[in-house]
Amino acid sequence: MNKAVKTGLILTFGFITGVSLTITQGVLAEKPESKTQLSLPLAQLQNFTNIYAKIKADYVEQVDDKTLLTHAIRGMLSGLDPHSSYLDPEQYQELRIGTTGQFGGLGIQVGMEDGFVKVIAPIDDTPAFRAGMEAGDLIIRLDDKPVKGMTLDGAVKLMRGEPGSDIVLTVVRAGKDKPFKVTITRDIIKVKSVKNRMLEPDFGYVRISNFQSKTGSHLLDAIKKLSKENKGKLKGLILDLRNNPGGVLHAAAEVSDLFLHKGKIVYTEGRIENSYMEFNAKPGDVLDGAPLIVLINGGSASASEIVAGALQDHQRGIIVGTKSFGKGSVQTIQELPSGGAVKMTTARYYTPKGRSIQAEGIEPDIKLERVKITKLDEPNVGSVKEADLSGHLVNPTNGDDENANTGKKQSSKDNKKTEETKPLSSTDYQLYEALNLLKGLSIFSRK
Repeated sequence: MNKAVKTGLILTFGFITGVSLTITQGVLAEKPESKTQLSLPLAQLQNFTNIYAKIKADYVEQVDDKTLLTHAIRGMLSGLDPHSSYLDPEQYQELRIGTTGQFGGLGIQVGMEDGFVKVIAPIDDTPAFRAGMEAGDLIIRLDDKPVKGMTLDGAVKLMRGEPGSDIVLTVVRAGKDKPFKVTITRDIIKVKSVKNRMLEPDFGYVRISNFQSKTGSHLLDAIKKLSKENKGKLKGLILDLRNNPGGVLHAAAEVSDLFLHKGKIVYTEGRIENSYMEFNAKPGDVLDGAPLIVLINGGSASASEIVAGALQDHQRGIIVGTKSFGKGSVQTIQELPSGGAVKMTTARYYTPKGRSIQAEGIEPDIKLERVKITKLDEPNVGSVKEADLSGHLVNPTNGDDENANTGKKQSSKDNKKTEETKPLSSTDYQLYEALNLLKGLSIFSRK
């Protein structure tokens, strides 16, 4: 009897580990190891069957076998780490849609911390972003339901809903004395992963909000567009990865490759031999060596850390901002015959110099906190300049005093007009300082 049970269990587990797997996020798919025999902890399995039987017999309500086994699978995976989970067919389909750039919800990347939902990063131009959610926020209630005790999947299900419907989040934020409520209207999330604009002549800005399957090609198009708008090659570029929660691994490699001529970009290592992967750069730098600055912060995770780490190790870009999130693990999406999937951590990834980012993050080359500054008013005293002195010499290029005064008046008018528009230093101080650094690098490189 015992021998028959043992044999049956070995066959069952052998089937589970031998399932054909599919890659959906550019990560490595595990293959069965035929030579490895799985030894089963029979005492623990007996304990499991005893508890299973007690629930079936004594629980206050009748529970079907499918529900119990699904709960057991979810618990087995979620207990491993915050990123491993079981996806039913509906959740798996949503995940696949999410990697292409359109899905429903609030537009927020979340994880679990101390039993609460933690915001990794809000996604640009989504309801959560517009409502003011920030990386690091802890969500303790969803409408009137406490989050404590929920699974992450359960919390995410509650945050989903019909577009146009509202949900009230109770949020705890560092620096705030007490929890506060945020009302967010659900919507269909259409994520444009790459945005670009010129900051000043010759200096471009590109923001990647998350890494999708086509982010690499979209970034290349954005840089070409900036060069065309500039009517010539850029003298420098700022790559903004702040609050970028990550995404598709191969997209991170493609983005890094755009700026690197050669060398390793990232590699992964796990417990099994087949978990090793390596991405290497191909010749060609889209900026032709022009200075590059990468902005990161605590909301920069996973794929964005791969890019920052690769460019930092190759000394191709200067990393500016605050320490990144520290997610340095690879999740393999393993499709199941049922139509669902297992998302399981199978490897850690490493920067070209062999640094593991897991729970460590990327330290910026130049640390720059997010701050808000205001312009100080000039003291209300008459400041005297050379041009105010009696009998001062006139600059020949300025013409006579009347023309010079006319120019001065025009300059004051221009200054007043400029002051009506908020300067970059007050709207995004980190970006303002990055631009100043980029200008300095450009001047130095020309010399």
